[in-house]
Formats: sequence, C-alpha cells, structure tokens
Amino acid sequence: MGRTHRIGVIGLGVISGVYLKTLREVDDIVVAAVADLDPSRAEAVAATLPEARALSVEQLLAAPDVDLVLNLTVPAAHAEIAEAAIAQGKSVYGEKPLAADLEAGRRVIAAAERAGVRVGCAPDSVLGVGIQTARALVDDGSIGRPIAATAVMATPGHERWHPNPDFYYLPGGGPLLDMGPYYLTALVHLLGPVRSVIGAGSRLRAERVIGTGDRAGERIGVQVDSHMTGVLEHTSGAMSTLVMSFDAVATSAAPIEVHGEKGSLLVPDPNRFDGTCSLRLLGEDGWREIPPRAGIVGASRGVGLVDLLRAGTERRFRADGTLALHVLEAMTALLESAATGRRVKLASTAERPVPLTLLAGIDELTAAR
Repeated sequence: MGRTHRIGVIGLGVISGVYLKTLREVDDIVVAAVADLDPSRAEAVAATLPEARALSVEQLLAAPDVDLVLNLTVPAAHAEIAEAAIAQGKSVYGEKPLAADLEAGRRVIAAAERAGVRVGCAPDSVLGVGIQTARALVDDGSIGRPIAATAVMATPGHERWHPNPDFYYLPGGGPLLDMGPYYLTALVHLLGPVRSVIGAGSRLRAERVIGTGDRAGERIGVQVDSHMTGVLEHTSGAMSTLVMSFDAVATSAAPIEVHGEKGSLLVPDPNRFDGTCSLRLLGEDGWREIPPRAGIVGASRGVGLVDLLRAGTERRFRADGTLALHVLEAMTALLESAATGRRVKLASTAERPVPLTLLAGIDELTAAR
C-alpha cells in the first residue's frame, strides 16, 4: 500500500457520513480537510476527524497537502468542483452522476487526461457481493448466452424522507440521473456497454411536498421527468428494459433480472452492496439462492475510492470516470430520445471493469486484486 493518501472532502450532506466511516477504517488514507457551503457544518465534521481541518471550498482546492478531492456536492456542482480540483493538479472521486449534463462530463474527463490525474465516480456498490456474484454467474456461463435484462426502481419520491430534497427535482436529478447510475452501471458490469437507447418519460405533478425535517410541509418545484422508461441495446446484442420512477408506490419486481438461453438470474438491489442472487435453470421448478462467489464482503460507499488509490499504475481501477461518462451518456441519450421520439446512438463506449474475487473485506482490496 505504501504512502499515505491525503483526502479533502467537499460537500458534507447526508451521504458524507457513510464515506467518512469507510475512510476511517483504512490505514493509508487520511482525511486532511473538509469543506461545505455551511462553515459550521465543516467545523463540526472536522472536529470528529483526528487530522482534518475545516476550510473554505477555495482553500481546500488549493491546499498542497490534499492529494485527491472527494466531491460529495449536489449534482449541479459535480463538474464545476471536479474541474477546479483538476486545475489544481488533484485527482477527483465524486458522487454520481459524473456531471449534470453530458458536455460537462466530457469536459471533466478531457481535463483529467490533459492534467495526468485520475477521475473516479460512484456508484461503487457494484463492487459488493450482490452484483459481483451476479457478474460471476454471467461470466461463467451459468445462464448461457445473455439475451435480455430488466431493471426496475419504483418509489413515491425522496421528498418523503430527505429533509432537503430540492436537488432531486432539478436538472441533474430525477429518478434517471439520481438512481439510474446504480442500475446502468450494474448492467454494464453484467452485459457490457450500451450502443443505442430508446426512451420515454413523464411528470406526474409539478410540485412535491417535503415530508420530514425543519422544512416539512414546504412545496418544491419539479423541473425534470419523474418517471422514465427505456430500452438499452448492448454491444453484446442483449437488450435491457429500464423503469425508473419517483411516481410509483412500490414494485414486487426484482431490482434486476438477467435472462439467458439456459437460465434466468435475479440480481439484488444495485443501490446496496450485499444481497442474494437467485438462479433458475431451464427445466427447474423453482429458484435457488446462490451463496456469495465474488465481491467485497461488508463493503460500503467509499470502496471505489479505496480501489482507485490502491490500483496505482498497475491496473485500471473499477469505479472509473470513463465508465461513469458512458453511463451518463446512456442516461442523457434516454432523455433525448424521450424528448424527440427517436432512437439515439451513443458515441462513447466503456470496458467492463475487471471483476473481483470474493474478498473478506476492504483490507484485501489491493493492487493484486
């Protein structure tokens, strides 16, 4: 593992606590600085970390002792913060999506290539035992040649639980750009990159009511489609059907199903790291659960960042910005198709990340794996 990696965190909202818990458990990572638009929040978080100091965003970006910026800002700021960090010669790992729009995502990746720094991006939940076990079953031919997949996420909306849900209903949000990265990233891991899409979308209502916290009862506007459906054509020839909704009450469908000529596979929630896969082969009467075969046991958000740091120059890290850009293009192509009624071809592609063996924990995630 070698040298200590010094991280600066920008954006200290709800999700930051999960990342910080993961990073505290890794011996060769130190959180050196934190920043937030609310200085008091930065001070409070810094007080919980042994070597961190609270800085302004500008101070953190310029800090010479910060090697990599963990970008946990709202989607609309993802590209701006990433480009500013890259301009300071720092690598970046960010929350999904890579950017709020495709052109901004392309700028981030191009800037990193020019500067010789790395860009990683969530989701890294695909590195847990759920998706990695499914990947192992697809790769070893358990279901035969993959033919099709379905991916379904249905919820009545995040305003029911999130105290500040505004960004979910602004450009860069919505069910597709918020939750879609988990499902599309998993589908690329399982079936390979996407070459074209067809999409359709709708908006159930123009306002949402915050259901919890200090702003409970406040109405917020909806600027994006709150229900999206689409078909993805993978370069492998497989077809995926996608439903992402902030309008539906619930679903009994498996989060992801993959169908092959020899069998079908139920895949657990790609928003989680764990979960059990179930397999049913042609001629069998029922589903059977498959014990974990691959992935990081007990993983949580932040393992993709650890993988980036541990990979060094010896291998390509798995939560790669080029994969995130491909997923972003697939999502924006679905939005374009929904707006125009036309099938949209993608310009980008991405390699399926190197699969994981079964690892007992994050400590086993080294350059050799």
